[in-house]
Amino acid sequence: QVRLVESGGGLVQVGDSLTLSCAASGRPFSPRSMAWFRRAPGKEGEIVASIAWTSGNLYYGDSAKGRFIISKDNARNMIYLQMDNLQPADTAVYYCAASVLKPDLYERWGQGTQVTVAA
Repeated sequence: QVRLVESGGGLVQVGDSLTLSCAASGRPFSPRSMAWFRRAPGKEGEIVASIAWTSGNLYYGDSAKGRFIISKDNARNMIYLQMDNLQPADTAVYYCAASVLKPDLYERWGQGTQVTVAA
């Protein structure tokens, strides 16, 4: 099965930048879309951004607009999340996910990578 592995998380200071990566492996990969989600302690998970695999259509959650950029490299089966001007509210576990069969249903998830922004 397809596996998704996130990397790039860490401890940063307010205002810093960080780029997360997600690598897909295991079999030929052609999802409908890929997305980044996050879950902060004590809060529900939320979508950060998504990108359609073939068209490149973008979606950004309100918290990401103007600060984060999602991108992809189809040849490498990878997506990225560039995060600028990080704030304590961005502290969360960030997950990479793939929608393969059903629209708006993300069936495949990575293990997550922790992003901590020091207050």
